[in-house]
Amino acid sequence: MGVEIPAEELRCFCDPQILDCETSKDLKPLDTIVGQERALKALDFGLGIRDLGFNIYVSGMPGTGRKTAVKRFLEEIAKDKPIPDDWVYVNNFQDNYRPRALSLPPGRAQEFKTDVENFVEHARTEIRKTFESEEYQTKRAATTQVMQQKRDELFKTINAEALQEGFIIQATPMGMATIPIKDGQPLKEEEFRLLSQEKQDEITDKQQKLKERLKEVGRQLMSLDKSAFQRLQELDREVASYTLDLQIEDLEEKYQDLPRIVNYLKDVRADMLDNLSLFRMDEQQKQQPAMEMPIPGGEESRFRKYKVNVLVDNSQLDGAPIVMELNPTYNNLFGRIEKESQFGAFFTDFTMIREGSLHRANGGYLILPVEEVLRNIFSWDSLKRAIRNKEIVIEEATERLGYMTTRGLMPESIPWDIKVILIGAPWLYYRMHELDEDYQELFKVKADFDTVMERTVENMRNYAAYVCTICEEEELRHFDKSGLARIVEHGCRLASHQDKLSSRFDEISNVIREANFYAGQEDAQYVGKEHVKRAIDEKFNRSSMIMEKTREMIDEGTIKIDVSGEALGQVNGLSVIDLGDISFGRPTRITTSIGLGREGLIDIEREAKLGGPLHTKGVMILSGYLAQRYAGNKPMSLSARLVFEQSYSGIDGDSASSTELYAILSALCGKPIKQSIAVTGSVNQKGEVQAIGGVNQKIEGFFDVCKVKGLSGEQGVMIPEANARNLMLSDEVVDAVRQGKFHIWKVGHIDEGIEVLTGVKAGKRKKNGEFEAGSINALVDKQIKKLAETLLEFSGPKKKKTTGRKARKKKTD
Repeated sequence: MGVEIPAEELRCFCDPQILDCETSKDLKPLDTIVGQERALKALDFGLGIRDLGFNIYVSGMPGTGRKTAVKRFLEEIAKDKPIPDDWVYVNNFQDNYRPRALSLPPGRAQEFKTDVENFVEHARTEIRKTFESEEYQTKRAATTQVMQQKRDELFKTINAEALQEGFIIQATPMGMATIPIKDGQPLKEEEFRLLSQEKQDEITDKQQKLKERLKEVGRQLMSLDKSAFQRLQELDREVASYTLDLQIEDLEEKYQDLPRIVNYLKDVRADMLDNLSLFRMDEQQKQQPAMEMPIPGGEESRFRKYKVNVLVDNSQLDGAPIVMELNPTYNNLFGRIEKESQFGAFFTDFTMIREGSLHRANGGYLILPVEEVLRNIFSWDSLKRAIRNKEIVIEEATERLGYMTTRGLMPESIPWDIKVILIGAPWLYYRMHELDEDYQELFKVKADFDTVMERTVENMRNYAAYVCTICEEEELRHFDKSGLARIVEHGCRLASHQDKLSSRFDEISNVIREANFYAGQEDAQYVGKEHVKRAIDEKFNRSSMIMEKTREMIDEGTIKIDVSGEALGQVNGLSVIDLGDISFGRPTRITTSIGLGREGLIDIEREAKLGGPLHTKGVMILSGYLAQRYAGNKPMSLSARLVFEQSYSGIDGDSASSTELYAILSALCGKPIKQSIAVTGSVNQKGEVQAIGGVNQKIEGFFDVCKVKGLSGEQGVMIPEANARNLMLSDEVVDAVRQGKFHIWKVGHIDEGIEVLTGVKAGKRKKNGEFEAGSINALVDKQIKKLAETLLEFSGPKKKKTTGRKARKKKTD
């Protein structure tokens, strides 16, 4: 027979003295993660190993404090790690479309940017002053004068030659023209035609020779102009070089330990010398020089190519960076290249490159919610590619589609040095492991966060320390020892286990905050157990309208539930309704009808397509139990129909399979079942009652119904023996059991349960194969045998009649 559980075993109680404090104020706030030793060991390994692919997947249910715990763990590790380099993007003077990425020691990026800006501003000022100086103008004028003298000499020579031949040289829009003269005056066209043919030919020949001579002089003039231009350029470069070198040498010396920075400074100097027209003040020289990628705008935009774009500045870090990106879109991860509208067209350059989370986390740790990564297009594939190639590439997201042909920037990639920590649900870990080959190679470490921890003295004290941590961080009232003990008990309730504590610290935190609120309403100095109890009860009550409506319908008789008397083939089963924020138990009447036939057990829920696969499996197990127990020497000739009365939605799970079996046994043996007892538990083919979930909600649900209808002292709930350790019942239920108004039994076998429900002995099988006379099993066996015999009587004559009919038909044929 089942064992009644005493009130002392219906929940675990926390002795406040175990917590070793009077209030949470006496405790030290937690600086470690509690109850996750396996996960911490995996994290320690994954963060320590630097080989490719040893990134981490933190697996755990929401609410276990995964994000907070991982971040705190990383903060302890990261503070002793070196600060990573700063990164800047600068112009590539050889290819403007491929900006260069330069690294500097941490904190020096902004300094370098300032140095370059000061250098450019100084160069602009000093070079302009130099070009405007009297000394420069004198040198330039002297160079120009020499060139002009040579030009004049050439013109003088060619004019003398022309006069000697009877021509003058005259400048026209089409170039230099040779005009014949007569008596010192240009020969008119009419006068030329009046000349003899011989004279015309002579003038034409001389004119042609003079034109050839003019071409030669033109080439000499071009050479002189080119030489003059080169000499002026050399003069400009010489003067500008002296001005630039005074500043650039100081910068090169300052950054001599950074070869790439020194090379960039040399490129800046060379580009400035090649584009000295940028520094002149006259309007012609202010015009923007021809560039491969022109930059529209005013005077400042002409010097934009000398700017330094600081991408990552780690000057404020005290160790390795820790970045938690909760919205891991492609651009948020990998950065973006912004654009500006200029005269109706979009324009961009290296100064519009913006960093992403990967750049900020480079040299440290990046925490990502895996669900969000998978939800954002391009993010997952691009992240894998970056890890595999060990580089961070900034590019337009649309280019990933492969159809964009517009030319854009292709910034130089940055070397990858990041440990990626994905945080997600356990099922997603296994799904990705199954479907994504790259995932197995790139995330080799799993840190599994459990939802429960052992209820040891150390962990209970850690629970109290956690309360202290929340109170200190959020400036809440501290808890007295009774309040702390109640929090520990609530942790056991959330874990649904007397020897475990829940690690879903977000729910614990919410109770702490709400209890503090109620303590504040009473102006209490400390939060006590009554405030914690009120916080727990009020949270439940705020969402319990559906539960109250259900109880009201049961009380009114709309939903039929008996809590007294006896009934044949009828049992009160228990189910759990989960509303998301709360769950509660609800009794359901389960009935069976037995008839003659070969159909066996018919699950009406399944036939109506309301039963789930687990419920269907449970019903099939009942057939196995009945066949194994009673059909060893006879056929199972019955038709039994099972149904959850007044159930209008889907049903799943096998926790009612033992309840259904009790109803079948009652209908077969003819012994009624006490309606004051509700039942839960699954069963196997051997008749062993197995553990189920939601045992506390189920018991409390039936208790509330009994309380509404009136407690008689005979009511109670029968649960699987294996669920006894899961009991963490409310104070009201425990008090009712203590006063004898309510009862809870635990059973390990169907035989024990049927004895509690009927008050009749179950009966064991004797050596002769028969069950004890008058027992439940004997009555069931007898009824099954009777049904088999009856079915045989009905089927016998039917066969003969059919045979005769067939014979007559054959004879007629």
